[in-house]
Order: sequence, then C-alpha cells, then structure tokens
Amino acid sequence: MGIYVNPGSESMQSAVNSEIYVDKTGLLSILNRSIGTEKRYYAVSRARRFGKSMAAGMIDAYYSRGCDSKELFAPFEIANDPDFEKYLNKLNVLHFDVATYLNRANSPEDVIPMLDRALLKDMVETFPFLRDKGPESCAEALSLVYNEDNRRFVIIIDEYDCIIRDAAENEELIRDYLKYLRGFFKTEESKQFLALGYITGILPIKKVNGESALNNFIEYTMTDPKGLQSYFGFTQEEINSLCRRYDRDPEDIREWYDGYYMYAAVFDGEGETGRDNEDGSIRELNGSFQRLKHIYNPNSAVNAFMFRELVPYWKNTGSFASLRNFITLNYAGLKDDVVRMLAGERVGVDITGFQNDVTSFKTKDDVLACLIHMGYLGWDALRKEAFIPNREVAEVYEAAIKTGDWDDVGDALRRSNELLKAVWDGDERKVARVISESHQDYASIIDFHDENALATAIMMSFYTARADYYVKRELPAGRGFADIAFIPKVQGRHPAMIVELKWNRSARAAIRQVKDKSYEGFLSGYNGEIILVGINYTKKSGRYTCKIEKWKDEK
Repeated sequence: MGIYVNPGSESMQSAVNSEIYVDKTGLLSILNRSIGTEKRYYAVSRARRFGKSMAAGMIDAYYSRGCDSKELFAPFEIANDPDFEKYLNKLNVLHFDVATYLNRANSPEDVIPMLDRALLKDMVETFPFLRDKGPESCAEALSLVYNEDNRRFVIIIDEYDCIIRDAAENEELIRDYLKYLRGFFKTEESKQFLALGYITGILPIKKVNGESALNNFIEYTMTDPKGLQSYFGFTQEEINSLCRRYDRDPEDIREWYDGYYMYAAVFDGEGETGRDNEDGSIRELNGSFQRLKHIYNPNSAVNAFMFRELVPYWKNTGSFASLRNFITLNYAGLKDDVVRMLAGERVGVDITGFQNDVTSFKTKDDVLACLIHMGYLGWDALRKEAFIPNREVAEVYEAAIKTGDWDDVGDALRRSNELLKAVWDGDERKVARVISESHQDYASIIDFHDENALATAIMMSFYTARADYYVKRELPAGRGFADIAFIPKVQGRHPAMIVELKWNRSARAAIRQVKDKSYEGFLSGYNGEIILVGINYTKKSGRYTCKIEKWKDEK
C-alpha cells in the first residue's frame, strides 16, 4: 500500500464514521459496468464542496488492492449488487490530487515534473521489480506493471482542472499538462493498462480548437450529468430523511441549499408531467423523456443540520474572490443579467461557446456558463435559462457586490431594510423616495422602458425582505396576477404584502386593482395583517408615487 498507489480505505472509513453519512455507493455499480469498456472514461465536474473528493475516496476503498473493504461496504447499497465482489479490492489503483502539487511547487512550471517524480517513486516502492526496469515516467511504469502481472489500473485524478484555472495565462504549461494527462488515457499503452479513468474537477475538460482535449472521456457536468445527478449532491429524498432525523423544516433547507435542477432520461415517459420545477416531474428534453431531480449542496446541508444554523457556508470555500472577479468583467449585458437574477428572474444563456477555462471569455454567456459550472448559478436545461439557485448563493452575490466594483447596486441593497420598514410604518413618501433613489442606482444597468424593468428594480429594492418573506413574482391570485407577493415565513411576525406596479398611471389605481381582482386570495388560510402597496412610475417626470393600505378581504 502506497500513498498514491493502491491506497487504503481510510478516506471512506472517515466518511462513514461521520455523524452524517449519505450512501452514494450506487455509483460503484455504474462504474463496474464500465470497467474495460469504451465507456470507462469518466470526467465528472461539479462545484466546490459537492463531494468530489469523498467519491474519489470511496472508489479507492472499493477497487484498491491495498485494503480489504468488504465489511466496510457491507451495510450499503453496493453490497446488494450481484457483482459486488467482482472487482472488490481486485484492481490496482493510482490516485492523486493535482492541486496538492500546484500548492507545493515554487512555480507552476514545476508541477508536472514534481508530480511525476512523486508518482514514479511510489510506483517503484509498491512494485520493486521496477527498479531494474528504470521507467522514466509514471505512465511508462503503469505499462510495465500491467505487462508483468496482467492486472489493470483504476486511475483517479482529483482537481484535474486546477492548472487550467489557476495558471490560466500560461498557455505553454496548459499544453504540456494536457499532453501529460494523455499519457495516462490516450496512448496505445493506456488502452491495455487502464481499467477505469475517473477524473474530477470544477470545470469540464478544456476545449482545444472547439473539441475536448481528452475526447475519449464522457463528461458528466452541472449542465449535463447524464444520469449521475443523484451522485452530484443530496437528493430530495435524502434531504427529507435528514429533516426527519434532525427535526428541521424541509422548506427551510430547500430555500437555502436547493436549486440545482438536473434531468435524467426515463423510459416511455412514465411518471407525472406538467409540474414546473417539482422533484420527479417528467418533461420532454433533447428528444427523450427526462425526470427532474432537485440536487442540494451537500456540504452546506450537512453543516446546517449539524450546527442547526441556516447560513451561507459557501462563503468559506475559497471561490468567493472568483465570483467577485467574474461578475465585474466588462461584457455587454452581464451586469444587467446579474441584477435581474438577484431580483429573482431567469436569463437565457447560450452555454455552447464556453471553452471550459477562465480566460477565453468572448461574451457574457461564457461568463455565465462558467458560473453555472462553479455552482454560482442554477441551470434549467429545459428552458436554457440560468438563475440564482438559493438564498445561500444569493448572499454570496450580495457580499461580492458590496466589496466589488458595484457601488451603485451595493448602495441600493443597503437601503433595502430602510424601504421595508417604511412599508410596515405606512410611510408612503419615504417609500417613494427610497425607490426613487434605488432607481438612480440601477439606471446605468436597467433600461426603464416598461413595467417588467420596473418590477426588476422594485424586486431589488426589496432585496433584504427575503430574510422574512417568500417573495413571489407575478403570482396567480384571485382573478389576476399579483406583481410581487411577500408571503411571511413565520405567521404573526410580519404582515403579508402585495405590491402592485403601475406605469404612467397612479398608485391609487394599483390599489384599486388589488381590491377589484381579489389578489389577496393567494393568502388563503392566512390570518394576519395584509399590506397593499401601490407604486406608480411616471416616465415623463421620472417621479414615483406610493399608496399604502392595510386591508382584509371582506368578500
């Protein structure tokens, strides 16, 4: 048993010993079916803290000849597979983390030679006969070992994309690195010694001349998980089980850590159709029927259950600075799209031009595609739309904006609490004034040409209300649509609110419309106070007016 060659089961054992362990060993059944086939090349990219390293440790423990893991896996799903013991601890394993050597190297150019020396040293110590063979590289040593005992290798590479992300400007190094990886996966020798390739990272494999640099790999990504979505994070069923165990409200966990919608093919369209964004609903996508899965950020969900706090744990993952840098890039329409998503809207994105690196951006769509892969945006593959997935991520955006080159938006966000209090107090003049000030902040971003643009600005003006309310845009209610509805999370703590917007009319007309169309019907069963807020914007004068009433439906 070495450090990189045929490692032990310690990583898997540590995960199993944890207070919260969610069984993901079903992934091993999928990998087993790929051993020695043309589909044995897995490139799995997902956001930070989405369990990439834990999955890699599980694969180590299952295949490695350096341990006996039968009892470790016995309680879990994989043990029920008829082929459970077919490959259990019967293959050679090589597992390394590129980021470790990028951090150790004095310069990025030192990474590849330093890494290969360490891997080759471990190979020689594990297989002493190699001393007489004198291999010059790890890839050569793998071939020699296979020729000696006819036993193939499972090769696992963690953070394979870190050089592409962190040494992005060094094109020569990236070319050399991709060439180095091909030695493990794209040579005639590798066709013999490789049983399974499993590489993980945040970004998909870099494109060269429009094509993947390792084009024999099948890519499983945040935009196209190809049936592996249940292993990308926690599913709704797993979250429901943890909520029962820890006595938590599933809706709270959903609001904070859900929002990564992923589809998987199903046969014959069996199942329920027609429900937007509901877990398990069936849609037609890419010529087949697809079942939607809600995927939760696993690290944040675990922390929320263990520490009993709903807070943005992602702020501590190290990628906060990247978000700030990306959203301040000067691409036409980028700032507008980010503001619209913060306001709860979705934006169309063409993800096909993204080159899977952080330097080849040509349009705002490339930047947004990158943020989807990093987990900072959710992705609806059915509608080709991006959105901010949950409150945790929204708070990271808010923090990034307040510390970045977004002074205008940051000022408006800071006024949001002032606006909310003015509504509760019934201070119509102050509401109109604060919204007018926010309008000035957003004027350079949003083209105020219709009620939709106005609604985006108003949603941003009420941004911090999300701490106490479920905020719904154009919610069907009564005989019409409430422009913005604020539903209290805790009944009795704050009043419900309906905000109706008018363009070149009057705030009183907005209030009349609420009463005429019975918009408060969406609060059926709610017994608390309801505040109606009518807001009008007159484009010619640039003036806002506001009318506020506290009201109960008497119909």
